[in-house]
Amino acid sequence: MSTLEERNKQTVTEFMEVFTSGDVDGILSRMTDDATWWVAGSIPGISGTKDKAAFKEMVSGIAGSTTSGAIRLTPLAFTAEGDRVAVETESYTELRNGRVYNNLYHFLFTVRDGKIAGVKEYLDTEHTTAVFVAP
Repeated sequence: MSTLEERNKQTVTEFMEVFTSGDVDGILSRMTDDATWWVAGSIPGISGTKDKAAFKEMVSGIAGSTTSGAIRLTPLAFTAEGDRVAVETESYTELRNGRVYNNLYHFLFTVRDGKIAGVKEYLDTEHTTAVFVAP
């Protein structure tokens, strides 16, 4: 029988796989109705806390700016305790404007009843700003 931590790591792994596919409805279906997503820094339109509806808007906008319709997330290492799963992650996508987005993250997921209830996203904000916000 699997432990709570193993099940939660599997939930996060599957969430990242769907995120990588660009299936926005699939992403949202794996989140609780009251889920929140927080992004570090002060990146216009990206940083701060978003509810599920605002997160959908952000993800849809970002997906539309990429050539593949998604940002590939590759988990590198997991640490899990109780309902919390920490994941070191690398991203990659190519934007329609010719820029490449390749960032490193530390995500802290909170999992509740097999769904994502909260995310804290720590990343290289300067790289994100340079790729998505800078003229």
